[in-house]
Amino acid sequence: MKVLHVEAGRHLYGGALQVLYLMRGLAAEGVTNVLVAPENSAILGESGGCAVSHPIRWRGDADIGVIGRIHKAIGRHAPDVVHLHSRRGADLFGLLAARRSGVPAVVTRRVDNREPAWLARFKYGLAQKVIAISDGIASVLRAQGVPAGLIATVHSAVDTSAYATPCDRAWFCDTLNLPSEAITLGVVAQLIPRKGHRYLMDILPPMLAAHPKLEVLFFGRGPLDAALRRQAAESRYEDRVHLAGFREDLSRLIGCLDLVVHPADMEGLGVSLLQAAAAGVPMIASRAGGIPEVVRHEVNGLLIPPGDRDALADAIERLLDDAALRRSLGDAGRQVAREFSIEAMVAGNRAVYEALVAEAGGLS
Repeated sequence: MKVLHVEAGRHLYGGALQVLYLMRGLAAEGVTNVLVAPENSAILGESGGCAVSHPIRWRGDADIGVIGRIHKAIGRHAPDVVHLHSRRGADLFGLLAARRSGVPAVVTRRVDNREPAWLARFKYGLAQKVIAISDGIASVLRAQGVPAGLIATVHSAVDTSAYATPCDRAWFCDTLNLPSEAITLGVVAQLIPRKGHRYLMDILPPMLAAHPKLEVLFFGRGPLDAALRRQAAESRYEDRVHLAGFREDLSRLIGCLDLVVHPADMEGLGVSLLQAAAAGVPMIASRAGGIPEVVRHEVNGLLIPPGDRDALADAIERLLDDAALRRSLGDAGRQVAREFSIEAMVAGNRAVYEALVAEAGGLS
């Protein structure tokens, strides 16, 4: 079987990392992968051992010329299935290219924000299957009129082995310039409004005052970087709020955090939460989208209503004051993370491909 994957992300995290996990797993099972991605995207440089690379010019979300370039790639490689992994124009444009080529198409939906119902019905109606990475996303799709029979849920995965390394506390503190006695709270998310950084920033001054050893770290990049720095500078605790940017060594860092907080307004599933769970770190997160499928209340973390600053503050205070509870939640997280194995994610996607190929009556 040959699968042509389309991934528009230029950086290797989030959805693009999931695509790399998938292609590696499929290649190990004898599936031929072709990867269509923007020129100079990071995933092209990492996928040489598991996919045939097909870089294309991609000028942004509204680059309608992508339809022709994807169509040309499909014609050249003659796949059995086309799998569109991104939005950013890739889903609609890729589906149109696949429809034009007559090749069965699968599109993965990774976010839980709503689209106009007419657009969702039209766009996903072009696909032979829509893969939702959480039950929360599947519910949103059904509510927008996408037929239930068109939707399959295949959870995103975490490479648990990458997060199993014990914390090197001295290295961690030295790398991030933290005092050795620090209690660390981390947020691992793109710096964009829907991730809810503002809720945490609003409650930080009294919390930092009450907990002199507390240090707060924001991992990620995005358009809110400057605003978060300004807000930190307006308080007298600027030196204890750290914008650490995007880190290639996150798998070594995350397990050294005492607590991960994710106060998102919406979230498809939350790969950073899977990473924290695999590393044995307790979590506080919003009861939004697919998050409750990863963070189980009072099992491996605490759930709060989205946007509820008081509930967020109470949950953080509770865990800061109870080291034993932090340890028990963290230990349980490792068990939860095992449910989201790469093997299960690969098997779920492959089952969708095989059903479509069988329905089409062919296999190359």
